Amino acid sequence: MKKEEKTNVMRVLDGKKIPYVSHSYEPDATMTGEEIAGILGETPEKVFKTLVTQGKSNAYYVFVIPVKEELDLKKAAKACGEKAVSMIKQKELLPLTGYVHGGCSPIGMKKQFPTFIHETATSFDKVYVSAGKVGFQIELTPQDLITVARISLADLIV
Repeated sequence: MKKEEKTNVMRVLDGKKIPYVSHSYEPDATMTGEEIAGILGETPEKVFKTLVTQGKSNAYYVFVIPVKEELDLKKAAKACGEKAVSMIKQKELLPLTGYVHGGCSPIGMKKQFPTFIHETATSFDKVYVSAGKVGFQIELTPQDLITVARISLADLIV
């Protein structure tokens, strides 16, 4: 485990007095979300990845889904009221959100975008999302995550 350092996500949560547990690990560029879940000692259903899309209207949307699942673009479009959405290009992620690929969190983006989490999140007492930096995850209650990132629940996976 790495020496603990504060990420922007942790600072946001601290500022809002939201309890969380931070986890860090040595990242590997080829690491999958399921491997990260294993490092955390959790099932992949509780570990969520953050995906950023753009709708036909050019608006941006954030989707948070379990790491082993695939975003259903039709369900995602329906959730946000767009005709269609598509994943943004990786090079657009940092300037748009302030986060790099593999370290994108639904908490503390440069701008608040409409954000949706897969509906299974609320069936767990704790979930994990990126802490805003590769190699860092935070564990918190789904309700706290939903509140702090102003997230809506939706059916989002294939």
